[in-house]
Amino acid sequence: MRAPIGSFDDARAAVDCLGLLPRPVADAISRWSGDVPLEQLIYVDTDPEIADTAAFVEHYGQELLDESANCVVVAGRRGGESTLAACVVLSGTRVDVNGVVRRQLGARKASFASMDTATGATGMEYGGITPIGLPADWPLLVDSAVVDTEWVLIGSGRRRGKLIVPGKAFAALPGAVVLAGLGV
Repeated sequence: MRAPIGSFDDARAAVDCLGLLPRPVADAISRWSGDVPLEQLIYVDTDPEIADTAAFVEHYGQELLDESANCVVVAGRRGGESTLAACVVLSGTRVDVNGVVRRQLGARKASFASMDTATGATGMEYGGITPIGLPADWPLLVDSAVVDTEWVLIGSGRRRGKLIVPGKAFAALPGAVVLAGLGV
């Protein structure tokens, strides 16, 4: 199979690679439904040593910067309450944590979750967190630019491998709220 974006030696339907994915991601793909056909979720094998965006696009091609997204876990706090959420923005931007995220969560303070919190709560590896397979009760804040991108490269839940997904699929994930200006 040829990936719809990028030049990857190993591209396969994600449903055929469930054993390569962490349990929450594999379960979400196994239960996939909605307007985007399951066959349009693609797994590409990539080097885990270059999973971070800058190294990744240097190796696999600069054009992927405009077609890649990052998923980060944030914590919003108000009083003694803490809410975990995930944010998805294009890789060339950063999450507006203190503006858009804080207001959307109704939090007094918002910050990136610690690595231990992010990996423990998601069951995914740091540097590979993906919105596919996150806890269903979490808010999932998605920048509108991600949804408007035809094909998006995102983590697979592990540092090895990535998923390529139609951008419109992110709007249909559990808890998804599409926001303009989330990525700045």
